[in-house]
Amino acid sequence: MFDFQNPAAFLLLLLIPLLYFLRWLKVFSRISFPAVLSDWNGKSFEWKGNGRKIFAIIARIFALSSFVLVVCAFASPVISKQEKVFTSLGADIVFVLDTSPSMAAKDVDNNTRINAAKESIKAIAGENKGFRYGIVVFGSEASVLIPPTNDEVIFSQRLNDCQIGLLGDGSAIGDGLSTAVCHLLSSSAPKKYIILLTDGENNAGTIHPNTAVSLAKDNDIAIYVVGIGTKGTVPIEYTNVATGKQYMGYLDSNFNSESLKNIATEAKGRYFEARTIQELNNTLKLVTKNEVIVQNFTYKIITELYYDKFLFFALIFIVAAWFIKRIILGEIV
Repeated sequence: MFDFQNPAAFLLLLLIPLLYFLRWLKVFSRISFPAVLSDWNGKSFEWKGNGRKIFAIIARIFALSSFVLVVCAFASPVISKQEKVFTSLGADIVFVLDTSPSMAAKDVDNNTRINAAKESIKAIAGENKGFRYGIVVFGSEASVLIPPTNDEVIFSQRLNDCQIGLLGDGSAIGDGLSTAVCHLLSSSAPKKYIILLTDGENNAGTIHPNTAVSLAKDNDIAIYVVGIGTKGTVPIEYTNVATGKQYMGYLDSNFNSESLKNIATEAKGRYFEARTIQELNNTLKLVTKNEVIVQNFTYKIITELYYDKFLFFALIFIVAAWFIKRIILGEIV
């Protein structure tokens, strides 16, 4: 809501009619000397200054507008809005994202699998304000990019850092899941769960997925698994961020979904397959809706000052008025 915190400043606007009233009383009349310009016994001089008169009016309007904007700035213009502030913890979610080369396959609505996953994650993180989100990425090994946080800006920045080949060419699903579990163990959130987004099966790393599943079950952490992409021959193109080498060709996509289903079933979660961005978005919405909890919250008023915007435009108007008076009209101001 737009408002002024110091409306008394608008009393300064009364100076405008006061100025014109004093001029009417000739208090501020300019000193002038009458002069007659004409040829001997000829026609008197006629002043044709319609253009100058228009420019003079425009300059006056600009000057008055500048004064009005300065007065508005003194009135402290603000935009106030309510923001929901949660006073109790929601769910802690860690996304475990596959960065192996197969995630560069371009078969999710003409997007690569990894980019589709990143956009869906970003969208769902923006909808559930009371949750905390973290990111674990895995290739041949796994690493946490950011532990569960409610800082949307930092989370989005770290999510953008997820690139193909970031941690090698394999798929260490077990390492990725166990890393996520370890970062949720110390969490005091009432609900904790993992969302694994991958298009393959475990073929690297030192920890078997079953070991990670057992660790999650023992700590009441559910694992949801989303298999991304279609099966068959799909185009693939990417640049490995670790080596800088560019790859282009086709991928025979035929991952074993049974192993992924077993991970989800054993960890008290669910398995989904997403072949389009819409399916991926709906899947993540369904998962977060399934794990929603009641949170306490309050509202706080956030005000943003806008006086500097008014002063900026006031400066533009006064410079424009000066330019017309001094440069165009050639008057001394």
